[in-house]
Amino acid sequence: MSALPKTSREWHLVARPHGWPTKDLVELREVPVAELADGRVLVRNTYFSVDPYMRGRMSDAKSYAAPYELDRPMHGGAVGEVIASRAEGFAVGDTVAHQLGWREIADVPAREARKIDTSLAPASAYLSVLGMTGLTAYAGLTKIAGLKEGDTVFVSGAAGAVGGFVGQIARIKGAARVIGSAGSDAKVRRLVEGYGFDAAFNYKNGPVAAQLAEAAPDGIDVYFDNVGGEHLEAALGAFRPKGRAALCGAISVYNATEPAPGPNNLYLAVTKQLRLEGFLVIDHFGLLRQFVTEAAGWLASGELVYDETVVTGIENGFDAFLGVLRGENLGKMLVALP
Repeated sequence: MSALPKTSREWHLVARPHGWPTKDLVELREVPVAELADGRVLVRNTYFSVDPYMRGRMSDAKSYAAPYELDRPMHGGAVGEVIASRAEGFAVGDTVAHQLGWREIADVPAREARKIDTSLAPASAYLSVLGMTGLTAYAGLTKIAGLKEGDTVFVSGAAGAVGGFVGQIARIKGAARVIGSAGSDAKVRRLVEGYGFDAAFNYKNGPVAAQLAEAAPDGIDVYFDNVGGEHLEAALGAFRPKGRAALCGAISVYNATEPAPGPNNLYLAVTKQLRLEGFLVIDHFGLLRQFVTEAAGWLASGELVYDETVVTGIENGFDAFLGVLRGENLGKMLVALP
């Protein structure tokens, strides 16, 4: 057996951003790997996830999750191989998912690690289609928005990690029409030709409300919001009576330095009897087993497809994160650690 690593590189937050994050806020540091304690596993990470929500955790504003600590490693979803174990139920060679990303070697409490089945899909899929990303799409669409057969569904940011799954799950579960927005013509083509959306548009090509009205002339029943701002305002205008919105994210305002104006037509929530509900995936982990079973079947049948944008090398991890905020990813953005 090869010797265990003595050091690991990991990204530390050293200052908090105001507006767009910059590379001077973080440092890639080499740290010693401590002796493994009872009840823990040592994992060599093979992929870690970079996600828009991490921008919020770089701030010290009060939120649903504690902010990243200064001069401490950042964290988030990761998958890797167990290289040492002092925990019952975990053996060297197991592939696990956990929440200590942004580093090469992770010293993980066994209770916070989950063995994953790579016969269903590659390990990286457990950070996207079979992980929290996919679960977010599934829970938001089926439980929060209450998708019904025959609904017309609009998804903003539909070529991102969550949005692409929302549209495909809606199609699989009987939506009459699925519409998506994305930030490039190439992404729009992928939504229609690859993911099976009925219509899609590039929100940079004109007002969202006008493009949505053209794509959904009879209105929408469900809106899955990843963007906020102009997209939410357009959806409110397009809703049929008793429409439902699952409010998942608002990437359009994550880096704003001043309060962003809200939709100027929120009164339509009253007159159209709409239901607008925000949600967090952490409240829906009870659905994970059901979701993975269904999603694995859809993957096997070819009904569900997924894209990954992979950046190689831990030294490029923060650039990958900035790329997500700029919309440079198709599907899930991952950092691979060869």
